[in-house]
Amino acid sequence: MTKDTSKSKKEELEEKDLETNVEQPVEEKEMKEEAKAEKKKEKKKSAKEKKADELEELGLKLQDINDKYMRLSAEFDNYRKRTLKEKMDLTKSAGEKILVNVLPVMDNFERALQSIDDAKDVEALKEGVHLIYNNFKEFISQNGVKEIEAINKEFDTDIHEAITKIPAPSDDLKGKVVDCVEKGYTLNEKVIRFSKVVVGE
Repeated sequence: MTKDTSKSKKEELEEKDLETNVEQPVEEKEMKEEAKAEKKKEKKKSAKEKKADELEELGLKLQDINDKYMRLSAEFDNYRKRTLKEKMDLTKSAGEKILVNVLPVMDNFERALQSIDDAKDVEALKEGVHLIYNNFKEFISQNGVKEIEAINKEFDTDIHEAITKIPAPSDDLKGKVVDCVEKGYTLNEKVIRFSKVVVGE
């Protein structure tokens, strides 16, 4: 009987060992699973933290870009206002320069008008008017204004404006300008007034 009891104790011990062996892996598995879950949480946290860091960095970049845009916009606005003012000043001063140069021609006309009443020599008067005309013509040519040649030239719609057509006096004048009613002018190669012409047909 003692043997049986000792066996049973042995068996009990073995059974306990088996139970503990079975329980230990279960506990280890649970611990491992908990560790894995914690690691996953940490990874999730680190992923969230990474996203938060990325968002913060993007926010800073956006703010920096926005600041640069605002500065650039303000600089452009200042530049636009400055150039507009400069253009206006340039236009005013350019007009002033032309008017200052016209004043001597005006003075010559006034002298001519004063001498008309007292003048007895018509030829001298004609010569004075011609001098004033040539003076004015030279002034406008110095400022880039040129007369458009029209008579006996081929009719060109880019520089001529036909006001009427008449039968050509000769065959070589067909399609050409026969007469110029009003002279045309260009300013630095740009037409500022078309020549009003009569065209032969």
